[in-house]
Amino acid sequence: MKYVGAHVSVEGGVSKAPLNARAIGAEAFALFTRNPSRWKSKEISDKEAEAFKKNCEECGYTPAQILPHDSYLINLGQADAAKLAQSREAFLDEFRRCEQLGLTMLNFHPGSHLNLIAADDCLDLIAESINMTLDNTTGVKAVIENTAGQGTNLGFTFHHLARIIDKVHDKSRVGVCIDTCHAFAAGYDLATPEGYEAAWKEFDDTVGMQYLSAMHINDSKKGLGSRVDRHESLGKGAIGHTLFTMLMQDQRMEGIPLILETPDWDIWAEEIAWMYSQVKA
Repeated sequence: MKYVGAHVSVEGGVSKAPLNARAIGAEAFALFTRNPSRWKSKEISDKEAEAFKKNCEECGYTPAQILPHDSYLINLGQADAAKLAQSREAFLDEFRRCEQLGLTMLNFHPGSHLNLIAADDCLDLIAESINMTLDNTTGVKAVIENTAGQGTNLGFTFHHLARIIDKVHDKSRVGVCIDTCHAFAAGYDLATPEGYEAAWKEFDDTVGMQYLSAMHINDSKKGLGSRVDRHESLGKGAIGHTLFTMLMQDQRMEGIPLILETPDWDIWAEEIAWMYSQVKA
């Protein structure tokens, strides 16, 4: 079963997310459990958490179909000690919100060296941050998202992801979310059948397919290897439709959230329907 969905709004409370996902025909969804552009956010009330669980059950969403995303402010590889502590505190809060909502995954961008620390040292700090959080939580998997490599962001090569995972103590609680726009912008040619197979072989050889826990489904406004993170609607960017057909016909993508983050939310229902039409196209 392919779980295709989108990153839906939580306006009015997190309990609205499953209702918003159902309204666009989604079989999966992503959400923010707190304001992604602030360090501090209002706590989720027990009443709201129970309403979220009830709506998920009524709409047919299990935790395996839900991919919460953490705050954009968090940098788990921050070299400044005070700022690193702030990021780690916020990351732990994200995990605890997931625990409260009965969720089993948290998707996050690994971190940036900001030209203050060597790349390998930054990757090691990220792994250390993950270990600290896993030690203080239960039941939630840390799902690392690959990046486009824009600026000083790390995680744009499969080797970066593998180094982080290698240093995470509990391998059962770490995974990867591959963003198609980010991978393409980082130089992985997913647009052609040959490039698609080569990229997944490299991923399996370097990271391991067993760690693939989710995907973000996006076309790219910029070209292959551009290192620029600009999402585009499906088939309207530099990647084109072929990739998304291949994904829907690939058995390796069964049972994981496939989340649209395309820029025009007015056509998400249309894009989701088109994705499902490609299963036997």
